[in-house]
Amino acid sequence: MTLIRRGDPHLAVRSSEGSTTVVLYGELDLVLAQRVRPELDVLAREEPALTVDVRRLAFCDASGLGLLVRCARRVRARGAAWALLCDQPALLRLIRLSALDEILRPSGTRGAGAPPRPRGPLPDGGRLPA
Repeated sequence: MTLIRRGDPHLAVRSSEGSTTVVLYGELDLVLAQRVRPELDVLAREEPALTVDVRRLAFCDASGLGLLVRCARRVRARGAAWALLCDQPALLRLIRLSALDEILRPSGTRGAGAPPRPRGPLPDGGRLPA
């Protein structure tokens, strides 16, 4: 499975055997949500299974949550598989307090065949803590 950088440095896509994973980087605020929405809309409309990995986000606000909800609803409305990979306590708490856990269904891993947590350099040259 190869990580493919798209036009935006805060979004990467990897596809493997009918499943696509979108990895989001940085801060999912109003500005980034507006920038990545068109690409996420295309993937939500076309992919048979879509996983959104937010484990590399440093921040997510209400507009970011709104984008994730929009994506989840569109994917599941057409009967495709949806998964949200999230292992950040603050973001998981925000999802729970917003009563979005049933819609987003966050999990820390995707199961036995899940890709490992992303490591290595961030788009801006920084690194994640181990």
